[in-house]
Amino acid sequence: MDENLNKEMEAGIVKISDEVVEVIAGLAASEIDGIEGMSTTLVGGITQILSGKKNVSKGIKVNVGEDSATIDLYVVVKYGIKIGDVARKVQENVKKSVELMTGLNVTAVNVYIQNVVLPKAEEKIKENED
Repeated sequence: MDENLNKEMEAGIVKISDEVVEVIAGLAASEIDGIEGMSTTLVGGITQILSGKKNVSKGIKVNVGEDSATIDLYVVVKYGIKIGDVARKVQENVKKSVELMTGLNVTAVNVYIQNVVLPKAEEKIKENED
């Protein structure tokens, strides 16, 4: 896996690191309704749910070649959504965002659903009041 993407431009070389692609992919995934956050596996196989802007590149693996990238996303979804629809929207949005911002050809966006999060008690009470 190349650590940096090298692009030769008229004025020199532009390098896009794997981490930049991870952040773009994480932000694009988090824009989709139904995604609670990203997921990482800790020691002993315990899954940790990460949400918020600080953890946007966690739970993402990127393989960047010279002109292409493959992206693996480990996500946590909200209970009650159509998982297939949400996963497809994530794939489309991540592919579009990474290609637009980097010029890379995204050959695959693999979405791994790691967990489902139940609504919080406060949200349940609010729904019952409506």
